[in-house]
Amino acid sequence: LTLKYDQFVQPVVCLVENGYSTAFRQVQRLATLMCTISDTVNCIPYPTCFRVNESPVMKSALPVVVFSALFVMSACTGDTTDQTSLIADPLEPANRGIHAFNKGVDTVVLRPASQVYGAVLPEPVERTVENFIGNLALPGDIINNTLQGDTVALGDNLGRFLMNTTLGFGGLLDIAGEAGIPRHPADFGQTLAGYGVAEGPYVELPIFGPSTARDATGTVVDFVLNPFTWSESDTAEEVLVTSGVVDAIDTRDDLGPVLDGILYESEDSYSAAKTAYIQNRRAFVNGTDGADDGFVDIYAE
Repeated sequence: LTLKYDQFVQPVVCLVENGYSTAFRQVQRLATLMCTISDTVNCIPYPTCFRVNESPVMKSALPVVVFSALFVMSACTGDTTDQTSLIADPLEPANRGIHAFNKGVDTVVLRPASQVYGAVLPEPVERTVENFIGNLALPGDIINNTLQGDTVALGDNLGRFLMNTTLGFGGLLDIAGEAGIPRHPADFGQTLAGYGVAEGPYVELPIFGPSTARDATGTVVDFVLNPFTWSESDTAEEVLVTSGVVDAIDTRDDLGPVLDGILYESEDSYSAAKTAYIQNRRAFVNGTDGADDGFVDIYAE
């Protein structure tokens, strides 16, 4: 995988420059150092950066975003010559350490919270919450549908968003679903795949979980493209943060038995999670049903 500085590193560094001068200088030094020691990186030493919104949401998320970006950068410069495995994993020791951290977060926080969530909330309330969160995700779907040139999915998602936002009281009710209009999830990782970008090596990101170099890049871009990310409204920021937390808890509740089996009952939870993610992620990117292969996407939104 060839990583071009101006295609990936520069945009990420620019996110950090304004309001994060110290962090920016550290990232700049690291990027420059990588440029000098790696033949796989085409460097532009001093990028021209755009200004970013300095809202609390952007500031709180940037440490994870920057760490993820740098982690992917190091993965891209590693040795990926092993063609016998499911996917190249040159950073397996580091990935396993992060997996242990994520598993600890699940054990202490996410799993107990999801159990309480599922026990306390009636099913109609859970469905309403899922409707609202799904409606918030539609603008990102629509952007990626447009970039992918998928006019059918674009029409359905645009119709869903307009109908559910207006007639469905801001997305609390799935009026469009009842009318037979399906949602077509899409993300920038899938968009990159459509333009021929290889998935790259496997990485496990803090909190976000299993990913690939391509999909981690997509996660950063999807975060930036989210309209709520750029809003200076306190209400919009609260909605973004709260919906993200509730979505994680709701997903953990829905996939409780599957996740428990992978994380706590398998002989090697790291390998089990990696296999489940990669198989189902490839099925999603290719537009097929991962369930046909007997896998469940444990980290689906």
